[in-house]
Amino acid sequence: MTIWDWLAAAVNFGVLFWLVWDRNVSRANAAMAAAGAIAVTLLHISTGGWRWQMVPIYIAALLALGCCFSGRARRSSTRRRLVMAVQSLALFVFAGVSIALPLLMPVFSFVSPNGPYAVGTTVYHWVDENRSEPYSDNPEDRRELMVQVWYPAGQAEGKRSPYTRYPKEVAAGLGQTFSLPGFVFSHLGNVVTHSLEEGKLAAGEERFPVLLFSHGLTGFRNQNTFEVEELASHGYIVIGIDHTYDAAATVFPDGRAALIRFANLSGFTRLDEHIELWKSDIRFVLDMLERLDTEDDRFAGRMDLVRIGMFGHSYGGATAVQTLMEDERIKAAINMDGTLYGDVAPESGVGKPLFIMSAEQSVDKELYDKMAEVAAETTGRSREDLEQSWQETVRRRERALSGGGFSIVIPNTSHMSFTDFHLFSPLLKNKGEDPRSVHRMINDFSLAFFDLYVKKLEGARETLDSVAAKYKEAGFTAHP
Repeated sequence: MTIWDWLAAAVNFGVLFWLVWDRNVSRANAAMAAAGAIAVTLLHISTGGWRWQMVPIYIAALLALGCCFSGRARRSSTRRRLVMAVQSLALFVFAGVSIALPLLMPVFSFVSPNGPYAVGTTVYHWVDENRSEPYSDNPEDRRELMVQVWYPAGQAEGKRSPYTRYPKEVAAGLGQTFSLPGFVFSHLGNVVTHSLEEGKLAAGEERFPVLLFSHGLTGFRNQNTFEVEELASHGYIVIGIDHTYDAAATVFPDGRAALIRFANLSGFTRLDEHIELWKSDIRFVLDMLERLDTEDDRFAGRMDLVRIGMFGHSYGGATAVQTLMEDERIKAAINMDGTLYGDVAPESGVGKPLFIMSAEQSVDKELYDKMAEVAAETTGRSREDLEQSWQETVRRRERALSGGGFSIVIPNTSHMSFTDFHLFSPLLKNKGEDPRSVHRMINDFSLAFFDLYVKKLEGARETLDSVAAKYKEAGFTAHP
């Protein structure tokens, strides 16, 4: 809760409790107090504090107003004490629930990036005229992508970018994904990042290395803001991609919204096939970056397209590994808790620098077996089939790292720990997990890895080793 949320709660419930408990307050004083509560509520709404979690606190102001017109029926002292006890209990319960809602679904904030640069951001709408849209029945429809860029900025002040520019659509997509009403996520529209909208690129002749980010199935391009802002502040241009119709929501400049249509794909065969679409998205974006570096007013001559890395979460992490293996433009990649769908790496490994980060729950065989029992009962899949899926997941990961690479397993984490999602609500985090500490660890490892293999900074390997020593609990492993 913000300081203004607490102020609204304190005033509204303070007035309400006073008017309920003090039966001798004059009608004029009661009216003045209730008017004050209404004024605070209207001020809170008008200054952008409105969201559904605050509605019960707003209702408290209306209840205070209602007390001004309530009758003062005469009762026996015993009857009066009983009524007061019931009213007080009800008010305490109501107040507790009202304050719990914004605490459990907070307007969270991001930790300030640690790098020497401020962060700017801008958005592009690109259409691939050479590809049709596979999710459309109209063969004339072309594949359209929304791409957001975070970059080192040369200004410290400016309008800070919202977490998502289209909260209604993203909330609807997330609601569809999690089988919840969309409004549950609408408060994401109140979250503000540290990125400056259309901020000036840092001055100078320096070319900045480039990193591509690919979200997970049902995710969206902003889902790792904690990470992209940190990397941009350290001198990287970061490109975030919405994989249209596989993202929670993609909104185009003309207002068209492409909500998620992701069919419930399962099994290696179907997901291996589907990843071809994402690989094509990445190749198209890489091609468009060459145009940005020659034609764009902001980035022309400032992108170092010889030094490009990629990172992704879940299916986006698998896409990063596939692109690393197939596209010579990608020099290094990080896979954050992604099963390696697509082509299996050769026995000699991917042949390039690869870092696989895993959640503790994702590599816990005992936990998987328990979940497999439930899945076997609810989906009809056999235990043998589920066991084969586990073994294939392990095999693909081992093959990818067989020629060298790095891996960690972060304690007390689950699949979504590698995104912003566990900031959405304290109810989502795992037992023993501090989401901000997890994010700090991911950022430290990511920066050290890309500094070593993309920037190729002197002393970067020592930095990576020092990060590993700092987070011994992650079990950093350098694979031969």
